[in-house]
Amino acid sequence: MTPWLTVIGIGEDGFKGLGKNARRALLGASRIIGGQRQLDLLPVCIRGERLLWPRPFSLAPVLERRGEPVCVLASGDPMFFGVGASLAHHVPSEETLILPAPSSCSIAAARMGWPLQDVQTLSVVARPVAALNACLFSGVRLLVLSNDRHSPAAIAALLRERGFGPSRMTVLEHLGGEAERRIDSIASDWEAAQLADLNVVAIECLAEAGTARLSRLAGLPDSAFQHDGQLTKRDVRAITLARLAPAHSELLWDVGAGSGSIGIEWMRAHPSCRTLAVEADEGRQQLIEHNRDALGVPGLQLIRGSAPDALHGLERPDAIFIGGGVTRDGVLDTCWAQLKPGGRLIANAVTLQSEMALMAWRERHGGELTRIHIAQAQPLGAFDTWRQALPITLLDVTKPHDA
Repeated sequence: MTPWLTVIGIGEDGFKGLGKNARRALLGASRIIGGQRQLDLLPVCIRGERLLWPRPFSLAPVLERRGEPVCVLASGDPMFFGVGASLAHHVPSEETLILPAPSSCSIAAARMGWPLQDVQTLSVVARPVAALNACLFSGVRLLVLSNDRHSPAAIAALLRERGFGPSRMTVLEHLGGEAERRIDSIASDWEAAQLADLNVVAIECLAEAGTARLSRLAGLPDSAFQHDGQLTKRDVRAITLARLAPAHSELLWDVGAGSGSIGIEWMRAHPSCRTLAVEADEGRQQLIEHNRDALGVPGLQLIRGSAPDALHGLERPDAIFIGGGVTRDGVLDTCWAQLKPGGRLIANAVTLQSEMALMAWRERHGGELTRIHIAQAQPLGAFDTWRQALPITLLDVTKPHDA
């Protein structure tokens, strides 16, 4: 099939910076769709009808013209946080020709002298700045696509708040164009400046002395979370997440989420992991919202309600953790019914009643029961002794593929 849709990456150097194939596609297109800035870069010799993206944004202007010679303009590389990636979900690859220009991050890495493969890239375009919190480690280099001229100030404020005030920030504007400009500063010294909306922020992360070290591995310190006592404690949390085994793009249901610790650490394991955190208590819902932002996973979705009723209609999960409610009628049955074949269900029990429920469940569906005992050394007069935490019973069961 001859592609009817051509997605063209265009840089700050405009039409003159495009290759022969991109120019030919624009000259032959009946319609050209893009943002005002990209359309303004085209010369008058391009005769196709020029259409702006609708507000709110929608791909409809492209999809409604399937089969016509249509061009879409995008900044830089359309497949790097761009409209090309969105269109790829709706238009088969054999119907599309994508002609990328260098991405803003590629140019930024060149300007900074940073090997791009050693840099972590992320976008805050129409996304919460809080996502940076999951990436803050001393020595890490970040390239951040800004939403607008206000993004650098918001990033600097976040760095200061999280104890990364000494980090070096470089704002790079209009990369590859005649108006290109560079502003260097330290996050703690950043002052509001007149910036262009089109900018990339390069960050060399450096933590202040004493800043808490938060690994991406499971088992963050309990102090990393705000909670009211309903928290899966650090060592048990690490064991639980190891059993859940988060993998690329998988969805977790965190049922009876409490402070959200399991779902949050699931998402910190990989940027593509997702969580639906189900919690009925309003106070704990607020804790989940605070913790997800503070720990860099603002995309965690909070489901306000009680299981099993709140579970109906949700996207089917790849894994389920039940931290509370296993004795409530219908919770285990609903979770098991909605779990994808091959998915993992992990449930923790503290009380005798909840342990009995897990034992009865294992009799019907199989799985593995594990008793977890944790003791910590604590003072006893002039000496130390072991203080035993409440034992945890963990059920680990995988749903058969033919279930």
